[in-house]
Amino acid sequence: MRVGIIGASFARAAYLPALRHVEGTEIVAIASARLESAQKAAREFDVPHAYDDWRAMLDEHAFDLVCIATPTVLHEAQTMAAISAGAHVLCEKPTAMDAAGAARMLEAAVAAGRVHMIDHELRFNPNRMRIAELIAEGALGDIRHVDITNVGSSWNDPASRPEGDWWSLAEQGGGRLGANGSHQVDLLRWWLGEVAWVSGGAPVVVPARRDPDTGRAWTATADDLAYLTLEMESGAVAQVLMSGVAAHNLGNRTRICGSQGTVILDNDDERLWFASAGGDFSDVTVTDPNAELDGVRAGIWNVSVVALMRELCTAIRDDRQPTHGATFHDGWANQRVLDAVRTSMNERRWVRPEEVHPG
Repeated sequence: MRVGIIGASFARAAYLPALRHVEGTEIVAIASARLESAQKAAREFDVPHAYDDWRAMLDEHAFDLVCIATPTVLHEAQTMAAISAGAHVLCEKPTAMDAAGAARMLEAAVAAGRVHMIDHELRFNPNRMRIAELIAEGALGDIRHVDITNVGSSWNDPASRPEGDWWSLAEQGGGRLGANGSHQVDLLRWWLGEVAWVSGGAPVVVPARRDPDTGRAWTATADDLAYLTLEMESGAVAQVLMSGVAAHNLGNRTRICGSQGTVILDNDDERLWFASAGGDFSDVTVTDPNAELDGVRAGIWNVSVVALMRELCTAIRDDRQPTHGATFHDGWANQRVLDAVRTSMNERRWVRPEEVHPG
């Protein structure tokens, strides 16, 4: 299976180490906006071709799979080009700049009969899979409410982000809502079903920035804080708070409360705790054996990509869509929720996801 990669940063951290453990794959080429980045990744992982022009890469090679790990603003164009070139596609999250773009990506992949996935790798994390099992088994009873908090200080200092940092620019598709909120929405949809109503916001709390090297002032336009309340079709309520502008790192914690039990997952130690109604909490943590694989970097984001890549490549070989993981269908559904958050903030009201870019 001939694989091409667009975007070098996350590829070096996760894609390339994971693909070393997927039998029958050959990394043919990698492209990055900076040629030196592509060349560095190519040298490290024995990739024969490196480019600073992803279109040239697609023109000069025939790929079975193209993996896209670039700024959000590029996802749609690169996905469309890869599909047109005959490749199956793995695209990073958030799927696109908006739900209309995500819908076009989905339509193109379906029309071409291509296998398509969004890199919501946490669906392959054993602890989060165990949560899905506990909910499906009825161990928690009826899910009443969920709260997820992800609070840190990495964007608090005005000099913490370099000028031109795409994660801080709305026109590039940056911001906490897309970077982390897309994962949380995907997990909630996977665990609980579809979203009926959305309320929330994604403001820019610290727009006045200063480049840490040059000292030059610049303006951030992408959200550094995002909050949302989702009313699920099941009746459950989910609340998510994501902040990069706190004075302290307070971590990422998920709590799921049902009529018959409770689950708590803390990202700091990745321990999973479960208690039945009236009982004490017990540790039900599940470890990921892929964390022990040679060359796979530590952290759930990197380790979970191994199982994702295996499922994706197996689906391509079997000429089917993935049976586990997030496809472009999920990417489009997730994107409608993210768009609804922005509409809710702008119009100060509750929003149904289907109101925004119904596609």
